[in-house]
Formats: sequence, C-alpha cells, structure tokens
Amino acid sequence: MFNHEPVGYRCPFCLVAAGGEDQLTSRDDVVLESSRAFAFVSSRWWPNNRGHVLVAPRAHHENLYDLPAADGYAVHDLVREVAIAIRSTYGCTGVSTRQHNEPDGYQDVWHLHVHVFPRYADDNLYNTRHLATPATPDERAPYSHKLRRYFADAKG
Repeated sequence: MFNHEPVGYRCPFCLVAAGGEDQLTSRDDVVLESSRAFAFVSSRWWPNNRGHVLVAPRAHHENLYDLPAADGYAVHDLVREVAIAIRSTYGCTGVSTRQHNEPDGYQDVWHLHVHVFPRYADDNLYNTRHLATPATPDERAPYSHKLRRYFADAKG
C-alpha cells in the first residue's frame, strides 16, 4: 500500500533470515529465532546505547501497513523476550523500542523491524544519531554472547 522498496531491492534481512550473512550482519549476531521471526545485534550503534537488537519477521514485509497479524505477534513476542534479556544482562536501567515506516518515518531498510535499545540515565538516545561507522563483528560479539547465553540458560 505505502511501499518505497526500489525495483530489484536485495533485502539484507531476508538474507539473514535465510541463514546468510553480509558485511553488516553475521550469523553470530543472531541471538533468538522462532519459526516466524528472528532477532540480531545491530551493526548500527547509537553512541550511548551500544548492542541494541533488531527484531524482524522471517517473511518479507516492508512495513507495519503490510504486516500480517501472525507475523506481528511473532515479532512482538521476540521483542518482549529480547527486552527482558537486555535488561537482565546489559546492566542498563531500562529498555526502549521503536519501529519506523516510510522514509519520512526514518525507515531506511525495506523490511519491517523493531529496534530494542538498552537505556541508561541521561543516555540522550532521542537526541543523537547512529554512529557513522558500523560496529565490527568483534565489537558486537560480547553483546550477542550475553544474549545467547541468557536464552540458553532460560531454556536450560
């Protein structure tokens, strides 16, 4: 309905959902998966909120307007689990979520996803932009390890 994905778009999130990886996301970044959704540590970081996680449906849906209810429920379930895991493992004092639709809504990847941010007192999240240089796999690894360990222990 309100789509902006260009013709021939190669969706990076579909690649990860299918088990692939690219220069910004590796399989090691994936921290939680279900049959309909998956979560991974983002390579795009905000200065005071490092290690935030993206949760996306496995099926390609550009935005909230296109999202079937079943995939929305699956994404929400993982957002909740990831928020609890971040709050339990990062030493943060809160968690924020946000989701963007269309260019004027600050969407720049044409696959629906929800950001789950660790929050700290005076972190200034909403008054900062993401860092210009993506986080490296080595920088992301401590966060993905904490979260995977948390989920493994929870299943334990």
